[in-house]
Amino acid sequence: MADEDEATRAYRRAAQPPAAPPRAAQPPAAPPRAAQPQAAAPAGPGREDTVPRARSKVYGKPRSGSAPVRPLGGSRHEAGDRVGAPHGGGGGPAGRDGSVRGGGRGPRRTGRLVLRVVLVVVVLLLVAAVAGYFWIGSRLRPVESLTDYDGRPAETPGQDWLLVGSDSRAGLTAAQRKKLATGKAVGKRTDTMMLLHIPDSGRPTLVSLPRDSYVPIEGHGSGKLNAAYAFGGPKLLAKTVERVTGIRIDHYMEIGFGGFVGIVDAVGGVNICVKQDIKDPKAGINLKKGCQDMDGGTALGYVRTRATGAIPDFERTQRQRQFFSAVVQKAASPGTLINPFTSVPLALSAADSVAVDPGTGLFNLLSVGLAMREGPVATAVPIGSLPTIGGQAVVKWDTQKALRLFEALAADKQVPKDVITK
Repeated sequence: MADEDEATRAYRRAAQPPAAPPRAAQPPAAPPRAAQPQAAAPAGPGREDTVPRARSKVYGKPRSGSAPVRPLGGSRHEAGDRVGAPHGGGGGPAGRDGSVRGGGRGPRRTGRLVLRVVLVVVVLLLVAAVAGYFWIGSRLRPVESLTDYDGRPAETPGQDWLLVGSDSRAGLTAAQRKKLATGKAVGKRTDTMMLLHIPDSGRPTLVSLPRDSYVPIEGHGSGKLNAAYAFGGPKLLAKTVERVTGIRIDHYMEIGFGGFVGIVDAVGGVNICVKQDIKDPKAGINLKKGCQDMDGGTALGYVRTRATGAIPDFERTQRQRQFFSAVVQKAASPGTLINPFTSVPLALSAADSVAVDPGTGLFNLLSVGLAMREGPVATAVPIGSLPTIGGQAVVKWDTQKALRLFEALAADKQVPKDVITK
């Protein structure tokens, strides 16, 4: 028994765990970390409890039992940083690899979406603008007016336009003719003729050509300028103007009564300063002296009336230049051009109302408006005398002053002040 007791005691001593060595001084405890998931190791006889390492930057699955997960490498801080929230604040749910997903992407995605929407809108607006430009341009009515012939003036600097206002009642109903006091005359004659010179630089010059101007007309001797239109239409009129002025016409534009009214109404009317009271039942107007807004019908009567001045036709040309400048400047103003509720109706009205030579397009018409924004130098051909020839009162030009006026325009130079007639 003694031997047995001794053997039993030796066995028990061997089974006891060795005494733990003295514990070394421990560093200060680190701040508590976020709770890490730990795999519980079952306790049992002969097994030691093990604490699994943090599950980050790992591969595979933990083995059964208490075997620790093998890390891929890196420091304990790296593993902890990957498992915890990322530095820099904000974060999303962690992915399978421990990285944070979705952090900070919301604002970027919203910004990209907004940018795409803006780009789509811009593209659509550009497409609509281009399509509208060609569509409106296709509505312009071409009229044969500028032709080549022997002795035609050579091309000159700048652009020269022949602007014609006819008394055509085309497109007006009986009620409209009565309201506008246009009468019942059939056919059409030129009621207004102006030469517009747009220089390469500087202000344009707008010159009235009195319709009663006594000039030579090919094939018809001499007569009033507007008779050229009655004899041979726009072609003979343009040819006559080129020969008496020595200026080659680059563009021709014509508008009738109905188109005039439509354009004025499309821009919302214009403000005109009337020099004196004007009452003219034939023109359908009763105006008081002073500045006032005019709609299309009132404006038409204002530029047509002959009830003022000692020289009615001369007074009419002044009002025509005044009104043309006002309506074109308003049509070309930023407030009109950038507002689709005015620019689109204006463009449609202009396209449907004017007739132009085949070489003139919508861009050319726009260039006139842009050139007129600062106001042109407005004048009329200097008048020399007002004789009566063949029973008709006519206007004869001051030959020397008229020549100097047209020579300055042909050379794209400033018109001498002494030939400008207000």
